[in-house]
Amino acid sequence: MDLKEAGLTNGESKVYLALLQVGSSTTGPIIEKSGVSHSIIYKILENLIQKGLVSYVTKNKTKYFQAAEPKRLLDYIEERKEKLDQSKEKISRILPSLMLLMNETEDNSVKLFEGFKGFQTAWELYYSKLKKGEEYHSWGVYPIQDKRFDLYWMRDHVRRGKTGIKGKILFNEGTNRKTLKNRNSYKGMDCRIMPSKIKTPAWFIVYKNVTGIFLQGKNPVVVQIINQEIADSFEAYFQDLWTRSKKFK
Repeated sequence: MDLKEAGLTNGESKVYLALLQVGSSTTGPIIEKSGVSHSIIYKILENLIQKGLVSYVTKNKTKYFQAAEPKRLLDYIEERKEKLDQSKEKISRILPSLMLLMNETEDNSVKLFEGFKGFQTAWELYYSKLKKGEEYHSWGVYPIQDKRFDLYWMRDHVRRGKTGIKGKILFNEGTNRKTLKNRNSYKGMDCRIMPSKIKTPAWFIVYKNVTGIFLQGKNPVVVQIINQEIADSFEAYFQDLWTRSKKFK
């Protein structure tokens, strides 16, 4: 049985479960039942006491530890949630200042993101860069994508539409009409087919001073370049393709 979901470490989980079974006890039986090391048992017990999951009494100068009722775990989870909410609120208040610090140091940088989570982090930078009415431009988008990406794009377009940010996307040849119809159904989105038969192993996005080079696959990789001159050159490339594309009907 594992109590990590309640916010306990592996050692804390073992000790708490052992105490439930042995009842009021000194450290000896707890160590034997839980299998944790003698060198860390007091530290773990202290942590559990701080979390309100263990109490103790002293008898003849010896401490006897007792586990709190299991329902106390729910109270502890609720307390953690309240603290996380408070932390989130505090971070939200200082986020503009943090973003200013980032903007001061990010000119002319190259970052590499890996994995699906890294992919999302790189992609969603546009939410902090673009304002309502502004837009990103993307091209070379793969005609066939696996389900997790397809679901992600649909969620992202809903979120993007609510912010008022717009987008123009050029898909590679071979993209079916159903996909294009879906993407064009979202607010502020204009999706078309590339005017060229060129197909690349990567697709691109550009906005402000940001250029993203995306390679999708089992383990996605994104190269993100923060440089105005490079972004301008990629934007010119997009505009040339866009002017030669046809609106989806």
